[in-house]
Amino acid sequence: MLTKRIIPCLDVKDGRVVKGIQFVQIRDAGDPVELATIYDEQGADELVFLDISATHEGRKTMIEVVREVAATLAIPFTVGGGIGSLEDMRAILRAGADKVSLNSAAVRNPELVTEGANFFGSQCIVVAIDARYDEELGSWRVYTHGGRKGTEWEVLEWAKKVEASGAGELLLTSMDQDGEKTGFDLELLKAVQEVVQIPVIASGGAGNAQHFVDVFQDAKADAALAASIFHYKETSVENVKDILKQNGVHVR
Repeated sequence: MLTKRIIPCLDVKDGRVVKGIQFVQIRDAGDPVELATIYDEQGADELVFLDISATHEGRKTMIEVVREVAATLAIPFTVGGGIGSLEDMRAILRAGADKVSLNSAAVRNPELVTEGANFFGSQCIVVAIDARYDEELGSWRVYTHGGRKGTEWEVLEWAKKVEASGAGELLLTSMDQDGEKTGFDLELLKAVQEVVQIPVIASGGAGNAQHFVDVFQDAKADAALAASIFHYKETSVENVKDILKQNGVHVR
């Protein structure tokens, strides 16, 4: 049986780790290199680094920070934000990342997912989906540019599209739950899991260790990502894994 992965997320703005609620109310959470080192030592299975303002500000992900963070890690490391071409992907991977995460660029040019998968391998291509529920439409919609811009894509259709395009994994964030600490959006996760075969990383809403149990047992997520509860030491990777083991969830 495949083990479930616990993934701390470093949302970085201007070289500092930050965290918000529903993608706004941003506050400082620390130094990315220091936090990366701590999570590696705590037994995190992977790390995700998202330059959350790169696309919105029209600039590239900070290569130097990526290089510094990668130099501290012995675990897989995914980087996203401002990646819009094969050349950008190559630069990020050369700086030490194991995977790249595409969001806005993938929506703008779905062929980029295919190009990246063909050139670097699907295992290197993560498509991040920022989803918000639309009451009028009765479905989830895809958002880009750090949650600032809505799109015409419905989440389930987009998930199927990027899987067919060659994505190796989905990073699925519930914007409605983000930073609320009331639990992952199990309904959203179950819906996406039903239409794709590739691994799905759950993101948005983790508030305690039990929420990880719920997302693995009820929504069958392949991995779960969290930020503020780790950054502000409300719990630790070790504690979450201990609780998961006690509940029969297989972790490393």
